[in-house]
Amino acid sequence: MVGASRRARRRGPGPADTATVSAPRLRQAVRALVLDPDERILLVRFEFPSTTVWALPGGGVEPGEDLHDAIRRELAEETGLRDASIGPQIWHRRHLVPFPSGLWDGQEERIFMVRTPAFVPRPALSEAELRAESVTAVRWWARADLADADVELRPTRLPALLEALLRDGPPPAPIDAGV
Repeated sequence: MVGASRRARRRGPGPADTATVSAPRLRQAVRALVLDPDERILLVRFEFPSTTVWALPGGGVEPGEDLHDAIRRELAEETGLRDASIGPQIWHRRHLVPFPSGLWDGQEERIFMVRTPAFVPRPALSEAELRAESVTAVRWWARADLADADVELRPTRLPALLEALLRDGPPPAPIDAGV
């Protein structure tokens, strides 16, 4: 019997020896592509220990929370936009990046279009609450500025995705926005 187990170790694990690989733990999230009448886009700057990115406003969906309610909550918290009319889901995005808390291996995002009159962003969260969420700024971006920006954007293809959306309209089904 000892010889058999040595042979098995040399050959590598067999079907009974392989460990079960679990699926990544993904936080469910929503984001909003917020556009004003001048087709400016509203972005939020997130400062993480390893990187700083400008991304669409949004965040995690609470247990039992409706997706549109989650977007409205996140928009109010991060930008001050209230009573937003939520349009169609236009994109989806999945990214695997372990959260510092260790609770999640990544995030699955549904991205909805929101058209709104221009407004001055005034987040409902306090500065301390925003910092706890890694939010350090909120601002409108003109399309030309977005395309020429020397910043990290999420999704990384945001300028091209935005141009296609404005040229072709919302897609019939959500498209993969990439990382």
